[in-house]
Amino acid sequence: MRLPSSAHAARFRAWAAARLLPKRVRMRLTLLYGSLFVVSGAVLLTITYLLVSRSNGVFVFSREKSGPPTDDGVHMYTESGASSALKGIAEARRQQAMRQHEMEMNRLLIESGVALAIMSVIAIGLGWFVAGRVLRPLRTMTSTIQRISAHNVHERLAAEGPADELKDLAETVDGLLGRLEGALDSHKRFVANAAHELRTPLTVEHALLEEALIDRDATVESFRSNFERLLLLSEQQARLLESLLTLSSSERGLDQRQPLELAALAEKAVLGCREQAERRGLRVDPVTEPAGTWGDSALVERLLANLLDNAIGYNVPDGWVRLVTRVEGEHAVVRVANSGNLIPPDRVGRLFEPFQRLDRTAGDGHHGLGLSIVRSIATAHGATLDAHARPEGGLVVEVAFPLRAARRPQARQQNGGQRRPRAASVTTAGDSASG
Repeated sequence: MRLPSSAHAARFRAWAAARLLPKRVRMRLTLLYGSLFVVSGAVLLTITYLLVSRSNGVFVFSREKSGPPTDDGVHMYTESGASSALKGIAEARRQQAMRQHEMEMNRLLIESGVALAIMSVIAIGLGWFVAGRVLRPLRTMTSTIQRISAHNVHERLAAEGPADELKDLAETVDGLLGRLEGALDSHKRFVANAAHELRTPLTVEHALLEEALIDRDATVESFRSNFERLLLLSEQQARLLESLLTLSSSERGLDQRQPLELAALAEKAVLGCREQAERRGLRVDPVTEPAGTWGDSALVERLLANLLDNAIGYNVPDGWVRLVTRVEGEHAVVRVANSGNLIPPDRVGRLFEPFQRLDRTAGDGHHGLGLSIVRSIATAHGATLDAHARPEGGLVVEVAFPLRAARRPQARQQNGGQRRPRAASVTTAGDSASG
């Protein structure tokens, strides 16, 4: 099967670009500078040559037309032989002037060509020097970036000089390194906290098993009690691992989107937590209005369940939880408010970090991942997240999803590409902190 001519041309261009073009930017810039100088010099030389040639041609033409000088018309009545001699002399002079003109033009052309060649060599040398000066900051930035690793990610380029494109590039790279440093620090804290959360129940499990083995007076009741505690620890670890998997999957984005009704999902979430709330003596008041959006129903259900679980778990006796869904402008809003203990406003942002429980411990089944999962799910859906502490105690969390429109939004691509969601922000009373 023969390829079409366009495919052959594309392959030839790719081959030429790979084989003929210089590999170094400095060499390409030098050739560009030199080529521009040679072309402009050749154009200027051609224009000068044409102008000089035209002016000399007019001069010769005027000499030819005027003929030899006369003395007040003395030669007007000469014989024909004398007139022919004068014409021969005039023709000879014209031929001599033309030859001299051609010699001068050839000499001008040769000398101009030599001068152009010399200046081209000088221009290429100057182009090499100028290209090196221009690319020196890039070489410095490249060497610095190659030296930076996970151990010295705190280093910055800190470029000096005028506020030009190169400095903008250096500042952009510094910003990227700053975000990378923050992400690495967050990852390290997450891994350390996850290891701590997993190590604690494993240590307790080991102690219970060891106690059952070394206790020679153990009874069936003691074995049953230990097994019940082991079963409870196993369930807590399973919930922790499930939360970690949900957090990881929500941070990757959405593979598919479907129409959702937040009111229906909210009522379902309230039914699921009603027993837990009654057991704690809490009142749950759902106020649901239709609010449609696009998203993953399982993740949105998990978001609502985590918000209610957080509101119930961090509450006070005889307290209340209020869940509201409504439409505000171009957003479908979910708002969960609850009573509870006083929360310092400057610590609200930290609640959306993994493994942050304020003054509570993991013994109540909360690992501090609920609100961090809420933040990740909101980010994956392109929603904004707002939270603030109530002056009377408790917390208010509001998630604003994009309102469902007639056209379905684009989902995450299957080849690894991802639509960039709008970043979720956590705003506290009086200031804002990113969760």
